[in-house]
Amino acid sequence: MQTGILIVVSLVELILFFLLLRFFSRLRRSEDLLTRLSSGQESLLDKLAANAELERELMQSFHTRQTELRRLNDALEDREARLSALLEQAEAVSRSPQFLRETIIASAKKGRTPAQLSKATGLSLDEVEIILQQAEK
Repeated sequence: MQTGILIVVSLVELILFFLLLRFFSRLRRSEDLLTRLSSGQESLLDKLAANAELERELMQSFHTRQTELRRLNDALEDREARLSALLEQAEAVSRSPQFLRETIIASAKKGRTPAQLSKATGLSLDEVEIILQQAEK
């Protein structure tokens, strides 16, 4: 009977030994996995830091471009105002009677007909003919 108890206890010890070996092998694998995760986490943190730096640089570049675009827009608006003023002056000059007279006379010398001149200047045919008659005198 003692031998039977000894065999049972030995078998239980053997089972416990194999269970303990399995437990330690799983523990070893878990430690390896934890080590790999830790190194992966460091790599991820490095990548996140690099991405944050890139984002900061992009935002700074965007801000610089926005400032430059505002400056260019202001310069363009100033130029538009100056060109509008010049255009108004040019229209005023082109509608002045003296300018129309000179234009009609110069164009007539180049061979344009009174009908063409009337259409180009917006004056009536009679007005164009009167101007041309006055120029001949």
